[in-house]
Amino acid sequence: MVADKEIVCGADIHRDFLVATMISRNGFKLQENFKMNRDGLLAFKSWLLDNKCQRLAVESTGSYWYPIFCILEGHLEFILANAQQIRNIEGKKTDRLDSERIATYCLNNLIKPSRIYPKDYRELRSLTRSREALVNARSKIKNQIHQLLAACSIKLSSVITDSFGKSGRYIIDMLLEGKTIEEIISGIPSKRVRKKADELKEAIRNSIDSNEVFLIKTNLEAIDCLDEKIKLLDAEICVKVKTFEEDLKILMSLPGIGMTSAATILAEMGDYRDFPHADKMAMYFGIVPTVYQSAGKLRTGRITKRGSKHMRRILVEVAKA
Repeated sequence: MVADKEIVCGADIHRDFLVATMISRNGFKLQENFKMNRDGLLAFKSWLLDNKCQRLAVESTGSYWYPIFCILEGHLEFILANAQQIRNIEGKKTDRLDSERIATYCLNNLIKPSRIYPKDYRELRSLTRSREALVNARSKIKNQIHQLLAACSIKLSSVITDSFGKSGRYIIDMLLEGKTIEEIISGIPSKRVRKKADELKEAIRNSIDSNEVFLIKTNLEAIDCLDEKIKLLDAEICVKVKTFEEDLKILMSLPGIGMTSAATILAEMGDYRDFPHADKMAMYFGIVPTVYQSAGKLRTGRITKRGSKHMRRILVEVAKA
């Protein structure tokens, strides 16, 4: 049972400011606005501690909650609420009313707190997600190059598995320099690819227009730049993941899981001890089927797809591997 003197706070967070309401069961109530810069957040922290607030509840809207958590970590109980769980379905909606509603839910223990990962996992996750974003950006650029080559009736991808591997990149570079197909084939690094001379001649029958040459060169430079950034992230991930050396060894003992995928799984999973059993973890990441039950009949459907899309992506990749 919550004591009458317990003071809690609810905050409605926006990009540039937050509105906070502090309440207790004995009628105490305070409302204040704060800026979402460092001075504003430090003022918010002092306001909470000076009024002996014990719990703060906020919505998990984007990443706006994170700097507040960093400022207040270790000073009071921080409750991160799922926005869908505490959404205001009916009635007038204002920032002040929203913050008071969140505070009321907090006071009456109606909020199921979302997981907040420990700092080590948060840092590793920011690295693995940044790497994923760069890899996705690189893939988009590669697709653009494929389209530019196809516009010149060059079907390199139909002959070579990886058009941006050692041999594929050599062929593209030589095409951009205007070399003939015979000159290109004689200099290909891979003997296996050189044996496909007839197929290459069939796939590369045209030269590349000057406009496409410029665009492909620009995109190749962007790919090289992204490759360097990805290498830097890989090195930093290797450093961060040393904290979880034993867990990493267990993951990498499974077929299809390498360093990058293991680091991603660890980062997205967080501390596995938060889950009482494997089924709970599967539910958390949305890889269990939806269930439909009616008139005594039970049917299962597609996976729920709740939770981290990054975890589901990497699990699909390693399963295919």
